[in-house]
Amino acid sequence: MIALIDYGSGNLRSVYNALCCEGADVQIFAIPEGLEKADAIILPGVGAFGDCVQQLQERRLWEPLRAWIAADRPYLGICLGYQMLFEGSEESPSVEGLGFFLGQVRRFQTPGLKVPQIGWNSIELKKQADPLWTGLPQNPHVYFVHSYYPQPIDPSIIAATCDYGTPFAAAATRGRVGGVQFHPEKSQDVGLGILRNFIRSTAAK
Repeated sequence: MIALIDYGSGNLRSVYNALCCEGADVQIFAIPEGLEKADAIILPGVGAFGDCVQQLQERRLWEPLRAWIAADRPYLGICLGYQMLFEGSEESPSVEGLGFFLGQVRRFQTPGLKVPQIGWNSIELKKQADPLWTGLPQNPHVYFVHSYYPQPIDPSIIAATCDYGTPFAAAATRGRVGGVQFHPEKSQDVGLGILRNFIRSTAAK
């Protein structure tokens, strides 16, 4: 069973529908009770970094999430759910992230390009053996909506890169924990393939 975290905003329904389309057993969690029975967690998200942290804390989900990823249990963060894995964000300077990955989330400062980045862009896969990328081309196109991007300290965690005037880590993984800055649920066949790979890798553990 895949637990889809509901913190009160974000692209929850589209992610839920995409997972169901791929045959996953999905349950939505807005409180922590029963979360320990899940096989994997997906945290989707749009909105502000600080607001997301606050909502997760108010719903008593923050510490269970921290414990989950610390135990290297299967986790996929999408967009803001990916940024949450880092130590903090320029968007909310006084707010701490989950801190699983070292590094900060930065705002695009690229003259001549609109912020946020909205639309399709290609990514370059860096970890060819990562289960998320099974069956994908080297430079798939995916759909982005974001003004901020993580800047990992450890380059070995970077699973894919993208360039929007500034090169950035479009995905990062370590063990069974990872995240993607783009939206798989909006990325058509490539995105569905990534979600399918996550489901399969979870079932294989």
